[in-house]
Order: sequence, then C-alpha cells, then structure tokens
Amino acid sequence: MVTKHVFISGKVQGVYYRDSTREQADRLGITGWVRNLLDGRVEAVFQGPDDKVVEMIQWCWKGPPMSKVEDVEACENTNAESYGDFQIKHS
Repeated sequence: MVTKHVFISGKVQGVYYRDSTREQADRLGITGWVRNLLDGRVEAVFQGPDDKVVEMIQWCWKGPPMSKVEDVEACENTNAESYGDFQIKHS
C-alpha cells in the first residue's frame, strides 16, 4: 500500500477533471480524494497498491478529453490516514 500526494496543473478546472479522476480511481480500486485549488491546479491523494497508484498518476497526465495537462507533481505521503473510498472534496 502506497499513498501519493499529487498536484496537477494546466487546463484542469472546468473540464470534468475531478469527476473523471474519481471514475478512474474507482476503476483502479484507488482510495483518497481530489479537489480544485484556488490557484487553478487540482490536488489529489491516491492510496492503493503501488502499481495501481502509478497507473493512476500516469492517467493524470492525460486526464479527461477537454483538459490540457502541463505538469503532474507527485510525492510520497508517509503521514496519510487510511481512506475507505475516493471522494471529491470542495475547495
């Protein structure tokens, strides 16, 4: 089990990014959350088996069809709580 804290930048708000992230996380069995930030980025925490979290982060580079991702920053989150599902948080 691994937990990654991720920041996605580019055209990632107003393009169904959070909902698409939740759908992809559900498909992969990833738990955690996603939310919009005031600076225009999307922030997420992904928790699950290492290979599935890696796949989720790779998906973030593509995102939904209307998005235009410029950067994805991911770092290990060693102090993470345990998540039971994947949620969309409000800013």
